Amino acid sequence: MSPGSMGGRLAGGRRMLVVSAHSADFVWRAAGTIANNTAAGGCTTVVALSFGERGESGELWKEPGQTEAAVKAIRRSEAEKAAAVIGAELVCLDLGDYPLTVGDAAIARLADVVRSVSPNVVITHPALDPFNPDHPVAHQATLRARLLSSGAGVASAFETVAPSQLFVFEPHQPELCGFVPTDFVDITGSFAAKQQAMEAMAAQKYLQQYYAERAGHRGNHARKVTGDPAVRYAEAFQRLTPQVVGVL
Repeated sequence: MSPGSMGGRLAGGRRMLVVSAHSADFVWRAAGTIANNTAAGGCTTVVALSFGERGESGELWKEPGQTEAAVKAIRRSEAEKAAAVIGAELVCLDLGDYPLTVGDAAIARLADVVRSVSPNVVITHPALDPFNPDHPVAHQATLRARLLSSGAGVASAFETVAPSQLFVFEPHQPELCGFVPTDFVDITGSFAAKQQAMEAMAAQKYLQQYYAERAGHRGNHARKVTGDPAVRYAEAFQRLTPQVVGVL
């Protein structure tokens, strides 16, 4: 990890939970960070709220006679392969997409996952996305489940876990989603794994080059922040919870 990167906080053998609206979102936006965490001895659980079978599987719907069930199966297989490459456990809630609807029962399931993982770090989508109806829904569901899992910070009638650090990963068009990076993760060492994970998501092959280039762009920004010429690739995150430190 480079000085000034987020590596010490997100990739130091920690328990991470990544909540992804669709089955590929975690790959484009956080695969390198997840791989870093695995390499450091940490564990990562990815929750895919949906498979993106209706709105994010365009290549698959070009096939004659395609069915929703078949698309779901393919998307699950792709996500499982990608998760295996970067060492993540995949949990699929299969809530449907476009629109993604996360009702009370699904919130309770997600809160149970949070309690089970007891993560140090939670990562999900930003609150705003003018071009995707499902990403803000995933954001709100994640925040609610996270809060329910930790309660009010006092003894409760249900199991609670310690509050986690909360981050959002970079959206496709950050300037239009209110996304301002606060942390860069140096993924130079895990970029090959990220590429392999992206290649597994064949139903959205058109995004592979975009996110490879984005990692290069963020690597450039991270080099300027740190002065470290060894940083070639990075992923960007925005912290939503304050840090508690002894010194700055």
